[in-house]
Amino acid sequence: MFAQLHNRYEALLNENNFVTDLLATVEEKTGIQKKYIASGVLSLISLYLLFGYGASLLCNLIGFVYPAYLSIKAIESKKKDDDTQWLTYWVVYGFFSIAEAFSDIFLSWFPFYYAGKCLFLVWCMAPVTWNGSAILYSRVVRPVFLRHQATLDSVVNNLSDKAKNMADTVTKEDRLECNQKLRVATTQSS
Repeated sequence: MFAQLHNRYEALLNENNFVTDLLATVEEKTGIQKKYIASGVLSLISLYLLFGYGASLLCNLIGFVYPAYLSIKAIESKKKDDDTQWLTYWVVYGFFSIAEAFSDIFLSWFPFYYAGKCLFLVWCMAPVTWNGSAILYSRVVRPVFLRHQATLDSVVNNLSDKAKNMADTVTKEDRLECNQKLRVATTQSS
């Protein structure tokens, strides 16, 4: 398994993208192989997540920036599979964020919480067959959603109707207020 991960790591470093281009430039200027540069940067990020101030921000950036970039690329591609992959990630990310909002105040006191959270988010976005988002979606989110879909649809429709009614009321009130101001302005100018 370690050899497989090492081979995947090497393959990622040889792909053609912004990060590998940047690593190649640094390699040219320093003479240090890009695999050592990447390993050093990953080690520094890991240490920062373990011991650094603001680890929450770094962890959230890792869980957001890379997936957002690949989501945009997926939207622009003609394939449907990558759209489904990133939609699944964002659904799981959303559920995790809601659960974390209630538990973060307690969990953040645990040592290495942000390192664990970051590993969880990386697992959820990893391009592997045992991708966390796919597993959690198929085993947790989807069954719960299918069991409660009718109730959720009813709540969403009810909220949509209330929002539409509120928007209509506000629009009518604005029109009445505008007409009243127009009448007052017309009366005063006469």
